[in-house]
Amino acid sequence: MNTADSGQQTAVSDPFDLETLEAALRGSRFAGKLHFFPSIGSTNTCATGQADAGAPDGSVYFADEQTDGRGRGAHTWESAAGAGLYVSVLLRPRLAPTNALWLSLATGLAVQSAVRQVTSLEADLRWPNDLLLGRRKFCGILTELNAENPVSSARVTEMATQIRHAVVGIGINVHQAEFPAELRGIATSLRIETGREWSRQELLVALLQSLENEVMALTEAGERAAQSICRRLEAGSTWIRGKRVRIEERGDGDGGFAGVTEGLDARGFLRVRTPEGMRTVLSGGVREG
Repeated sequence: MNTADSGQQTAVSDPFDLETLEAALRGSRFAGKLHFFPSIGSTNTCATGQADAGAPDGSVYFADEQTDGRGRGAHTWESAAGAGLYVSVLLRPRLAPTNALWLSLATGLAVQSAVRQVTSLEADLRWPNDLLLGRRKFCGILTELNAENPVSSARVTEMATQIRHAVVGIGINVHQAEFPAELRGIATSLRIETGREWSRQELLVALLQSLENEVMALTEAGERAAQSICRRLEAGSTWIRGKRVRIEERGDGDGGFAGVTEGLDARGFLRVRTPEGMRTVLSGGVREG
């Protein structure tokens, strides 16, 4: 279990109004494609199954509670009823898999924008998929891809593979009033940070509107959009450049490595300057070090 993502249940009543949600999203790729579940195992698992069955681009799967929420790697995401925003978005972007990381990074910017718009809080982005308030995490993003060979052999030289679909899962701690003692230094919620309650519905609308803009830019502007994401990450994250970090690499026998962040490379991967030279982080966890 990723205990940093665990929260205690809250009694706050914050229901979703699907009719109002549909009206707010009219004209977007998400209109008419909202799927709400009072309780579900995992919105990402559901979205992936629906994607394989042919569900369209822009389908949104969200729940009041997850009983088997998933985080990055082998981690779980605790999803008590009414406590957070648990949503997965199915996208079929015109992107090569080599550009897929930009989609995850753009989602982080969309969450940051939505939280700023609704609460005025300025969240920090920890590469590649965490959002923090101060030093404590309140949001995680899990992006899962399905890529396939192109149908036409004539396109092989243009793109070796293409993304068939991407499922972007987002979990935001909203209403948790407290966390277990062992987590209070590393986990937080919007309620803890502000001392007041926030509407999950308002957050969901702001998030989807921001994500719509990010996806449109990334698929239509390509390299320019990636450069914009990079610039905004450097401006909106303390972790991208000049941060002393420790990288916990999965399957790394020597326990990872430490250094100072030096921005992103052309694919969106984090660069870290170590005593032995520059290294590129392809996977694993990034922590202060």
